[in-house]
Amino acid sequence: MTEAVVIETVDGVLRITWNQPDRLNGLTAGMLDDAASAIEEAGPDVRAVLITGSGRAFSSGAALGEDFDGAATLDGANRFVRAITRAGVPVVAGVNGLAAGVGVSIALAADLTVVKQSGYFLLAFVNIGLIPDGGASELVAASIGRARANRLAMLGERLAADQAAELGLIAFSVPDAEYDAKLDEVLRKVATGPTLALGSMKQVITAATLPTLDTTLDAERAGQIALFGTHDADEGGRAFLEKRPAEFLGR
Repeated sequence: MTEAVVIETVDGVLRITWNQPDRLNGLTAGMLDDAASAIEEAGPDVRAVLITGSGRAFSSGAALGEDFDGAATLDGANRFVRAITRAGVPVVAGVNGLAAGVGVSIALAADLTVVKQSGYFLLAFVNIGLIPDGGASELVAASIGRARANRLAMLGERLAADQAAELGLIAFSVPDAEYDAKLDEVLRKVATGPTLALGSMKQVITAATLPTLDTTLDAERAGQIALFGTHDADEGGRAFLEKRPAEFLGR
């Protein structure tokens, strides 16, 4: 059986690869917990972390379906985002295509985000009657402001890689043909740099720019858990699986 998430350490880089390309790397609680454990338990040989996806997507977000466990997936996502932001080494996200839902949160929680020019971001929660989670409420607004965060979250608009870079949401938007080389360059730079200084730098910048991330994660969780039991969330999930427009009733 193919591993849902491939975890390996190569040349000082802990590589976490979502490996469900036929499902656009939809994420389960187990995948998120495995990835979080890998970062939390990383040894001194790890000097950088890479998070990426296989196939044509970084991640389409939570893997919705009949066996979807919303609370467990949410808790796994929050644990993983905390592991990323608390890691003592730089974390790089290699966004190789679509990043949607909590996939956006994970990509933006990284310290450096390298995105294929053909890739894009989509806070798709509104389409299924839910709110952004995984810290997206703070991660997006901290980079591009409240007005743009509301636009992306409430209207569910796509944000292309080039525009994300121009707005300061990500570090690099790279032509597809140059993506692998740029990602390798960034990884080499941080994995061979002054690890202790980089780790301290990360902590200071995270504290300055995401001072209430833990509070935001807890608030998102409370809001999301409440919404899971609503008509609109149920209708949104069914509509997504049935590939039809949702009919929301506001309740």
